[in-house]
Amino acid sequence: MNRKYKITCALTVLTLALAGCAGKTIKVEEVKPNPLPKLAQAKTLVPVFSNSVSSTDAEDPLRLRLDVDNGLIFAVNPNGEVSAYQGKQRVWQQKVTKAGLSAGVEAAQGLVVVGNSKGQLFALDQQSGEQRWTAQLSGAILAHSLIHADRVITVTNDGTVFAHEVNSGNQVWTYKLPQVQFSLRGQAAPVALDPRHVLIASANGYVYALDALTGIPKMQRRVAVSDGRSDIQRLNDIDGEPVVAGQFLVTTSYQGQVTVLDLASQQVIWSQDASSTQRPEVVGNGVFVAQTDGKIVAYEITSGQKLWENAQLLHRQLSNPVMLGGDLVVGDLDGVLHLMNPSNGQLIGRSKTSGEVRTLRVLDNQLYVSTRKGAYSVWQNR
Repeated sequence: MNRKYKITCALTVLTLALAGCAGKTIKVEEVKPNPLPKLAQAKTLVPVFSNSVSSTDAEDPLRLRLDVDNGLIFAVNPNGEVSAYQGKQRVWQQKVTKAGLSAGVEAAQGLVVVGNSKGQLFALDQQSGEQRWTAQLSGAILAHSLIHADRVITVTNDGTVFAHEVNSGNQVWTYKLPQVQFSLRGQAAPVALDPRHVLIASANGYVYALDALTGIPKMQRRVAVSDGRSDIQRLNDIDGEPVVAGQFLVTTSYQGQVTVLDLASQQVIWSQDASSTQRPEVVGNGVFVAQTDGKIVAYEITSGQKLWENAQLLHRQLSNPVMLGGDLVVGDLDGVLHLMNPSNGQLIGRSKTSGEVRTLRVLDNQLYVSTRKGAYSVWQNR
């Protein structure tokens, strides 16, 4: 029997939950997070909006996120609800399933799309919250969908890519990623490559470019390798979304590398050893990576030269880094939002939300934060 194992990786207490027939759990020695460093002068962020929903399991790496479209903020509740806000006022709230939700939100083209661990995909009307269509997929949906080229692109945790027509919800095509014996419980969300194609990152260390209209592959390229002795040590999933920056594609991988690929030649320009499950941030000539050990490292995008490294936040389960105005921001397991100088990596400030920070986004120069405890908030620079 060919068994495929999904592994849950909590990064302060590294817990490997093998979800197979045996249901075996391996626990590795706990590593204490670094205490917060003292700051002489601490810059803070200004809170704009906050909301609280149900929390998620501490050992389930769900990255539920806010999305914004047509002046509305859309939020997902793990208990199965989706809500829309205009400013601080709730416009509508809709219970879409009793089975809970594990992925979302993607909002575009008049739709709000969310999914759950039962493989159910739901598309709601942005203005009313009414259900437009639903689809049953083949596996758990752990990453938000992408609405692109009149398609809703979704990747399930069994390695299947689905495309549904935006208006009708009709399934247009599927693409099956290569199976791996072991992988992390999680999945990078689809990313737009250009107006016609989408990028899919996989558990085998490859990225695939697929035609959004037909599902026909345009490119496949290995961007991560691992040389561990055991199956666990050789895990090199790409769980953070790839970043398209002009002619470059930037990826990170677990127990692998940060890699920059030239999209025109499909050749790797440079690759540096780094373990990360988070989306890198790319601004100007800088590539910023939050590693699984809590180090934050900056590289020069064309050469791979290390510009700086900050190890003050070791083992603090860092979120993906983002650029807000002129500051680099990263969240941690205690809900602290750390502000850094992107030119030298110096910590320059912090603000506090509630619960482990799972996702950060910057939209219209505002920071959108979601945490494991169900705290959604929006912040801006002073």
